[in-house]
Amino acid sequence: MASTAGQVIRCKAAVAWEPGKPLVMEEVEVAPPQKMEVRLKILFTSLCHTDVYFWEAKGQNPVFPRILGHEAAGIVESVGEGVTELKPGDHVLPVFTGECKDCAHCKSEESNMCDLLRINTDRGVMIQDGKSRFSIKGKPIYHFVGTSTFSEYTVVHVGCVAKINPLAPLDKVCVLSCGISTGLGATLNVAKPTKGSSVAVFGLGAVGLAAAEGARIAGASRIIGVDLNPARFEEAKKFGVTEFVNPKDYDKPVQEVIAEMTGGGVDRSVECTGNTNAMISAFECVHDGWGVAVLVGVPHKDAEFKTHPMNFLNERTLKGTFFGNYKPRSDLPSVVEKYMTGELELEKFITHEVTFSEINKAFEYMLNGEGLRCLIRMET
Repeated sequence: MASTAGQVIRCKAAVAWEPGKPLVMEEVEVAPPQKMEVRLKILFTSLCHTDVYFWEAKGQNPVFPRILGHEAAGIVESVGEGVTELKPGDHVLPVFTGECKDCAHCKSEESNMCDLLRINTDRGVMIQDGKSRFSIKGKPIYHFVGTSTFSEYTVVHVGCVAKINPLAPLDKVCVLSCGISTGLGATLNVAKPTKGSSVAVFGLGAVGLAAAEGARIAGASRIIGVDLNPARFEEAKKFGVTEFVNPKDYDKPVQEVIAEMTGGGVDRSVECTGNTNAMISAFECVHDGWGVAVLVGVPHKDAEFKTHPMNFLNERTLKGTFFGNYKPRSDLPSVVEKYMTGELELEKFITHEVTFSEINKAFEYMLNGEGLRCLIRMET
């Protein structure tokens, strides 16, 4: 066991004290892991749009002070009571959703939505005892989606930790713990395009480009990128996108444009924006008889989706997905192996890099729409 096992660790963490204000580098105390928990040394983390959304506290319950961060990679420092499949030194990815392996969802081959460990954005404490493992001078600092990776050390439920190949470079595979796996899995696990088929991807941010990467890996012959920002097209070519459609360039619905381009519609579509108009277009642009549309983007809480029932009766299928239908502990190790064998390319997703002390720069990049993923190296 590590010399720090069972002891409180003092380390640096970037604390969000209030909504929309720059994170502040603080010395925090990180308590030892309790039953079914592990304490991780975070080596690399990256910034996902979800972190920014909850930092801004728009449209959800603000929980502050808080340590954000959920896309990361690190090493197990110590384990709590009852943890048997992880040990100090293991290389891992912490994940915002979990896999208890006991509930009906975990036992189902069709679901990854664990009853116990499904994402809960309002909970700022650990499930085990309802308390935070972070504090500053005795004052609790709240957790974020069970991971809180903007800290040199964090405590995570064992069910939200995927053990991976120790040879995998953590500064690359850290992006697999959220957005890239979400888009990739939406295509490979849910849309399931066949070799030579056509796929439309709505939204060419990091998740959408990961969906396009999945279509490329599956062997799709036409990958049509749909986005309102024409500046994204050149970048999208690196991910296999062959054609680009900007809905603003047409005076008719984009689904009609795509149907005309493809002789009746694409075989598969993946929607990665959260915009309900894009969702409707993604569904209505797939071919009747066999077309499948997959929704990935998270809509506004009051959003409504409307389409004519004949679109279903004409044998189009609409599906939703959560984290690309990957079970974190069972499936993420194999996604890492796709990278290790060269089948999946991750370097092209990482467009910026900063040190931990420069973490607010990562927020600036995202708010300015610059790049895809900003890697944050934890050495300050």
